[in-house]
Amino acid sequence: MRILHVAYIYPSELKVADGITNVVFNVTKELARRGHQVSVYASDMLDLHGNNSLRVNHLVINGVDVYYSRSVLRSKTFIVTPSMISLLSKNIDNFDIIHIHDARSFQGISTYLFAKAKNVPYVFQPHGSYLSSLSDSPSKTVAKITLDKLVSGEIIGNASRVIALSRVEAEQYKRMGVPEEKIAIIPNGIDLSEYANLPPKGSFKKKFGIKEEEKIVLYLGRIHKLKGIDFLIKAYALMVKNLRFKDVLLVIAGPEDGYLGDAKSLVSSLVVSDKVLFTGLLSEYEKRSAFVDSSIVISPERFNVFLLVPLEAATCGKPVIVSSTNYISHMVREGGFGFSVKYGDINELAEIMGKMLNNDDLLREMGQKGRKFVFENCNWANIVTKLEKVYEEL
Repeated sequence: MRILHVAYIYPSELKVADGITNVVFNVTKELARRGHQVSVYASDMLDLHGNNSLRVNHLVINGVDVYYSRSVLRSKTFIVTPSMISLLSKNIDNFDIIHIHDARSFQGISTYLFAKAKNVPYVFQPHGSYLSSLSDSPSKTVAKITLDKLVSGEIIGNASRVIALSRVEAEQYKRMGVPEEKIAIIPNGIDLSEYANLPPKGSFKKKFGIKEEEKIVLYLGRIHKLKGIDFLIKAYALMVKNLRFKDVLLVIAGPEDGYLGDAKSLVSSLVVSDKVLFTGLLSEYEKRSAFVDSSIVISPERFNVFLLVPLEAATCGKPVIVSSTNYISHMVREGGFGFSVKYGDINELAEIMGKMLNNDDLLREMGQKGRKFVFENCNWANIVTKLEKVYEEL
C-alpha cells in the first residue's frame, strides 16, 4: 500500500520526543519494514522546543520517505509550514490511505482539507487528545477550543476510521457521536528490542553515588509545572516523615522545562533535600539503568496523551504508580502492574508508596506482571498488524 502519515515533527532519530512522535516513528518504521511505500509529511522542527530545525527537504529514514516543510511560524505544536500545501496539492492523489495524527496542528488540518476535497480516505488517531475536550484539563486552552470549533472537530467526525487507545477511550468517542463501526481500538506500543538486554543492576546507583541498600522512587520526564512533580514531592516528604522511611531516595530525572527552580525550592522547604536527587537529562541507556535500579516508578501527571514512562518501567520489570485521571491508569489496572491514585491526594500517594516499599514480594509480583503485559500487548509488530487490517478495509 501507499501510505501517508502526517505529523507536526518527525526526528531523524528517536531520542527525546513526545508520545505522538514516538508512535509515528515506530509505526512508519514497521510499515516500511513490511514492504509498504510509506511517506511522512512533517515540519522541519526536530523537537517540541523548536530549538533545532533540519534544513533539508527529504530524507529516507528506516525505509520511510520523510518530506520536511520549512516552518515560518510556531506556537508550541502549531507549526506553520506553507510549503506543505504544495506537497499535498501535487501528491495526495498518489496515496491509498492517509493517517493523520493531530487535529490541532497546521499539518493535520491542511491534510484533512485536501483529503476531503480529493475524497481520499483517512484514518485519524487522536492519541487521547480529545479526552481533554470532555474534561477540565489544564491543557484545554482558548487556542485549542477555537481550533476545535473551526475545523478540528470536523476531522474526527469525517474520518473513515478513528483509532482509540482503549475501550474506555472508544466509549468517550461514541458519546461524542462517533459511530461504533468507525472506531478501531489499537493501543500504543514500545520498541521491545531496546529492552532485550537490560543494563546490569547497580550501574545507575554507582554512577550517581547512591548507596546500594537505598531504595529508589523514580520520576522520569520533563521538569514541567504540569507534570505533577509538586504532588509527588509533597507525598514523598510526608511518607519519609510520618512513616519514618530512612533508606529511600527520590530521584527526579529529566530535562529542565521551566520548573526545576520551583521543585528544588519545594524540596528545601519540606526539609528533604538530602533525600532527593535531581539528575538532569539521562541518555537512553541511563534511563534503562535508572529503571533497573528503582523500586517504584511514579508518573503523577494528571493528564497525558500517551504516557510512555510507565510502559518502559514495566518492560524493565518495575511496578508503577500513576494518577487515576491519566489514560495509562486503565492499562496499569488491566495489567496489574501498579496502582492509580487520585491526583493531588498526598495522603493516598504517600500511603501507597509506603505499602509498596514495605512489601518486596508485591514489588516483584507487579514487576513480573508488567513485563509480561507489555511484551504481550505493546509490541509494535502486533500493533501494526492491527493497523494494516484497518488500512486494507478502507
